[in-house]
Amino acid sequence: MSERKDMELIAEQVPVGSRVLDLGCGSGELLALLRDTRRCSGYGIEIADANVLACEKRGVNVIQLNLEEGLALFEDQSFDVVLQLDTLQNLRNTETMLLETARVGRIGIVTFPNFAHWRNRLRVASGRMPVTKVLPYEWYDTPNIRFGTHADFEVLARKIGLQVLDTFGIENGAPVRRWPNLLASTAVFRFRKS
Repeated sequence: MSERKDMELIAEQVPVGSRVLDLGCGSGELLALLRDTRRCSGYGIEIADANVLACEKRGVNVIQLNLEEGLALFEDQSFDVVLQLDTLQNLRNTETMLLETARVGRIGIVTFPNFAHWRNRLRVASGRMPVTKVLPYEWYDTPNIRFGTHADFEVLARKIGLQVLDTFGIENGAPVRRWPNLLASTAVFRFRKS
């Protein structure tokens, strides 16, 4: 998640003064925004060396860790909010990581590319895999190991015992609350353990 308007929409979901854990925090841009505009504190989890260095340059606390190994180093409810932005589609242990997110944080916020967006549907209907701003890779070089839809996540959340508190989509930096499965390129869910 690097679009500024998208980040600001997500930042609005985080209560002022929260203790935040950002899973797959990238360069730390969102954590820095939360620190500077919402008085939040916390940590980022990142695996890539270059991103860890970028976090340090921004003054963001970062832990280098592979998310596939879980979050065992954190106690239950040790954060107010756990962010998992544009990382879910890159993880093999999706259900486990969502449950860990709900265990470690009082609230979880997850975003991912919505494969059911109308542009993606049109591209698949024409016989090709979509390449968009949100899904910028060709099928043969994508880091994404799975593709999900806004509607699919709601089913998964119920299955694994998560309570969805709020859901919407994002399209061109604006929230989409009506028909997000069709009209939003990014899905957003705020949830907690049931």
